[in-house]
Amino acid sequence: MDKGLTIFDIDETLFKTKALINVICDGWLVRRLDNQEFNEYELGPGESYDFCEFRSAEIFNKTSEPINRMIAKMNAIIKNAKQAGSKVIIITARADFDDKELFLDTFREQGIDIDSVYVERAGNIGGHSSAENKRVIIKRYLDTGEYSRTRIYDDAVSNITMFNELSTEYPAIKFEAHLVDDDGSTKRI
Repeated sequence: MDKGLTIFDIDETLFKTKALINVICDGWLVRRLDNQEFNEYELGPGESYDFCEFRSAEIFNKTSEPINRMIAKMNAIIKNAKQAGSKVIIITARADFDDKELFLDTFREQGIDIDSVYVERAGNIGGHSSAENKRVIIKRYLDTGEYSRTRIYDDAVSNITMFNELSTEYPAIKFEAHLVDDDGSTKRI
C-alpha cells in the first residue's frame, strides 16, 4: 500500500478571495473578518457568525483571483494521483455554497479537474474552530487505513499545527505539511 492523500485549502491557498464573515452580537454587526482573521478569531459572549458572503458562489466566482503557482501545483498533483491511485481533496472552512455548479466552475475555469477532487466543507460541521473541524475530516480519511502518506497545503498556521499534531496519532503514516505564502510559494513545516 503506497497510496497518498493530498489536502488543499481554498482561501488564500488556491485563490485570493474577497468574501468576508460577519460577526453578529445582539442582532448587530460588530466586526467583519477576512479568511485569515476568521482562522484565528474566537467568538466573544453572545457573538455568532454570519457566513452569507462565504456561501455565495457568485461572489466566489467573480472575485476570486487564482494563485497561479498553487493552481499549477494542484494540477500536477491531481495528474500524478490519478496514475498512482492516490487521492486529492480540498478541505475548506466554508459550508455549502448556494450554487454548487457555479462554485465548481471557478475551478474548471482555471483548468483544474475538480470533478476528480472531492471538496470537504468543514463549515458544515459547526461548533468548533476551523482547524478542529478540518481535523475531524482528515481523521475520517486517515482512519480508513488506505493511506501510507499524507500532505497538506494551507495558508493558516493553525491548520498546519493541527495537521502536524495528528502525526502522533498515526505513526505509520508519513506526514508532510506545507505553509502557503501569498505568492503561492510554500515552506515545509
